[in-house]
Amino acid sequence: MGSGIGFGKTIVFGEHFVVYGLPAIASAITNTTRADVKRINAGNYRLIDNRPETPGYKEKKKEQQIDSIKRIFGFLGIDPREKPVEIVLSGELVAASGVGASAASCAAIARALNEEFSLGLSDEQINEAAFEGEKGYHGTPSGIDNTAAVYGGLIWFKKNLSGGENTIKRIKIEPIEIVLGNTGITSNTSDVVSDVKKKKEANEREFDKIFRDYERIAEEALNAFKENKVEAIGKLMNKNHALLQRIGVSCDELDELVKIARENGAIGAKLTGTGRGGLMIALTPGKELQERVARAIEETGKTVFRTKIG
Repeated sequence: MGSGIGFGKTIVFGEHFVVYGLPAIASAITNTTRADVKRINAGNYRLIDNRPETPGYKEKKKEQQIDSIKRIFGFLGIDPREKPVEIVLSGELVAASGVGASAASCAAIARALNEEFSLGLSDEQINEAAFEGEKGYHGTPSGIDNTAAVYGGLIWFKKNLSGGENTIKRIKIEPIEIVLGNTGITSNTSDVVSDVKKKKEANEREFDKIFRDYERIAEEALNAFKENKVEAIGKLMNKNHALLQRIGVSCDELDELVKIARENGAIGAKLTGTGRGGLMIALTPGKELQERVARAIEETGKTVFRTKIG
């Protein structure tokens, strides 16, 4: 039997902007998805998805998941009709919008198939396979989610729009506690990315200014991480959220979670991931602050994840 894991992730800076070649900062979180693969006699593959989920998430993503797994098999050169397998997904990472659930599963499946069929792939090749799988979920993914899922840690990422090698830099920091608040809404990444593109095409001048403002935020955030300036990181997260509101990817539910987190002491808070649902990330260094913010959100009936970045 072959096994593999993929890290969950949170985007600290740059969701949506990263699609247009601007830098982003993402971090793996401690939660992971596990895939176990074993050969079976029946034709084709069988999937057993035991991941915990936001209610309805797995059903809503079912067709995308089928396309994703087909793409991974194709990339790895495995025909499941000739080499049928059972794939079992598990782990503590909740399948939800904004936490890199699809990328974590793609990385885990690629690693498990690599081990079961003794393909001898490097992490770089596993990342390429996971990226191919991500296309099933996102159409034209940036590559940041699968990179965090495969490599872990805190990552500075910049997509090469010309099709060449992406810029990936590891950032070393001491782990920082965060709270992820879940709106309970499952969003469709492809639809949201498409809407942003249409809005940009209709408002090029406005988006050019937003992009310049964001690029400054990203550069300042990189320096703040390197210098361990947590307060500065939090303020920049707040500014990033304001820009995401302007491009139309936040929603009332996300804005309410951001407000609650800040009112209860979070250093900074913003949506993370696709937006229009999914998750909010709050920077809460120290167990005491993390617990205070988490409980305040739980009192509203929402689910939270207590984890760390870096």
